[in-house]
Amino acid sequence: MLLFACTATAQDLPEKTPAGDSLQQKSIALQELVVTGQFEAQSLKNSVYQIRTIDSQRIRLRGATNIQTILNTELGIRFSNDLTLGTSDIQLMGMSGQNVKILLDGVPMVDRGSTRESLGQIDINTIDRIEIVEGPMSVIYGTDALAGVINILTKKRTESDNLSVSARIQEETAGKEYNAFSSTGTHNQNVGISWQRKGLLFSGHVARNHFGGWQGDSSGRKKAWMPKEQMLYTVSAGYRSDKWNAWYRFNGTDETIYFLGYVNAENKAGDVDYISKRWFHQLQGAFKPNEKLNFTGALSYTDYSRRTLSTHMDFNTGKRTKALNASQDKSVFTSAFFRGTMHYKMAPALALLGGIDISSNNSSGDRIQGSPTILEYALFLAPEFRIVSGIRITPGLRFLKNTIYDAPPVIPSLNGKVALSKKLDLRFGYARGFRSPALRELYFKFKDASHDIIGNENLKAEYSNSMNASLAWQPVAKTALRINSTFGGFYNVFRDLITTGTSPANAAVSTYLNIDLFKTTGFTLENKLFWKNIQATLGGTFIGRYNRLSESEAELGPTPEFTWSPEINSNLIYTFSEMGASISLFYKYTGRRPSYETVISATNEISARLAETAGFHMADLTLTKTFNKYISIIGGAKNLFDVTSLRNTAQETGAHSAGSSVPMSYGRSFFLGLNVQWSKN
Repeated sequence: MLLFACTATAQDLPEKTPAGDSLQQKSIALQELVVTGQFEAQSLKNSVYQIRTIDSQRIRLRGATNIQTILNTELGIRFSNDLTLGTSDIQLMGMSGQNVKILLDGVPMVDRGSTRESLGQIDINTIDRIEIVEGPMSVIYGTDALAGVINILTKKRTESDNLSVSARIQEETAGKEYNAFSSTGTHNQNVGISWQRKGLLFSGHVARNHFGGWQGDSSGRKKAWMPKEQMLYTVSAGYRSDKWNAWYRFNGTDETIYFLGYVNAENKAGDVDYISKRWFHQLQGAFKPNEKLNFTGALSYTDYSRRTLSTHMDFNTGKRTKALNASQDKSVFTSAFFRGTMHYKMAPALALLGGIDISSNNSSGDRIQGSPTILEYALFLAPEFRIVSGIRITPGLRFLKNTIYDAPPVIPSLNGKVALSKKLDLRFGYARGFRSPALRELYFKFKDASHDIIGNENLKAEYSNSMNASLAWQPVAKTALRINSTFGGFYNVFRDLITTGTSPANAAVSTYLNIDLFKTTGFTLENKLFWKNIQATLGGTFIGRYNRLSESEAELGPTPEFTWSPEINSNLIYTFSEMGASISLFYKYTGRRPSYETVISATNEISARLAETAGFHMADLTLTKTFNKYISIIGGAKNLFDVTSLRNTAQETGAHSAGSSVPMSYGRSFFLGLNVQWSKN
């Protein structure tokens, strides 16, 4: 069930397929192997969880330079952008990013708080595929998994001993703004090397991502989207034998976001640099003494800091000095994590997974109240029963101990899969969710010209009860033709959900508050077609979010219990095999998002008012061409509908808003990239 355990198993898969045996490779692709939440790597059809995968081909054909580009046309996923701080947050099936667990090879990624900055600090060139599990995974993955899990799997071993070198350069406009290789636009470079021989593996990657910002409607030096300079470093080493394997991986991030101020009458400007550094270490291993027993372990340590550097730029002298009267601070977040599991196949119809999780989260800095630490210990058990042929049941229990909150003594879950026929599968699940507040929500304080947010030490932990079910129909499953249709639904009830709101003590200050009740529900339909040179998907979701004002019908009048928002997406890939080329179209329509708010009339009467964020279309078109086995080019256009911001009719759009509009993108952009891949074998 745990990715780090299954990753090791997945690494073994290529060696079971003879090099050059294309039939076997196609067979593996047909099975669409998944590892997230599984006992061991297995086909998606046999999994008790409903998992969506984004494979390496789709990642490559997107021409993506960050994970957000890959996910922004996925069903149920929506991003929000904070232009003041230069960060983005993710929503999954109506729930915010704090409740979405981000994993890198099965190990949790650390963030400052509610926004998932870690998604933008992973080298896209090292990713093999992404697996998305919707619904609570609190029993298996613990805190921050109420809405689901996004598991990012990196590239591992190849079929045989080899030495390979890769390089990539890609240039992209920012709307209509571009200056080659520097200044405006997006400029990405990457180089990597990998060597493996007789069980040993060494690899390294360095990537530079430069975004020159986007002017938009701003004037002078000020940018609507702030410039960003990013360096990403990845180093890994591993060894594998017949019965055990171990590997170490280092991910380093050095990132600076630049806020450029207006030039005043004295020809001076006040600038702010937001400097992030992330050092992420992973050590993982597996030992399999026999076919029935398997042990795995993972140990990680993260040191993540964000520093604010305020300076004054004097254009008369050309000198930059540190601003003595401005905020200069640094916040540091460290996390240590250990997970150990044992998987035992007791009988053909019974397998047992047991494990322990230990995590320690610490923070310090000028904006942190004190130097708080949260320790959490967990023990989980999850047997899998094969009752009869075609029926699998996986109950689970997680026992928790949190040093700050009285965690529930046990968190249960139940997942199952029933093969109604050879072509039709039913999956269902229930889980009890629990999330203790993050350090930022408890102790962080932030204040500048656009923000005034303080943590709340009196927050309660969140609880949830979640149910989901899906029907998967596969009428055709041949090598040359596959057709899949999946229809699913979900219903989640949250107690004491943590969100931002106005401080009761000061209306000008925002803080974190508990909402007594919140719900999400919805339906999803996804269809896939793989036929000869065509890969196509077409799907849609209809997501309902709870309207809290419906509880106050006597005071505010009748309003619906849920407000609904639709989504439609489609991906189309056509390969010209003889030409070594392909064309791809990725599209998503995100419907309007309605919400109810209270308004006060001139006569001081309070009523409910319907507001909404406008819907929008997002589409990318890419073309690729391979010239030989070493060189390929990719080009195309992103954001074909030229979306920049969305109209929002709400009175207030939150502490990180930009007025009456919601920023989404910097408009239609065009890109061209060159990829070089050399391999000794």
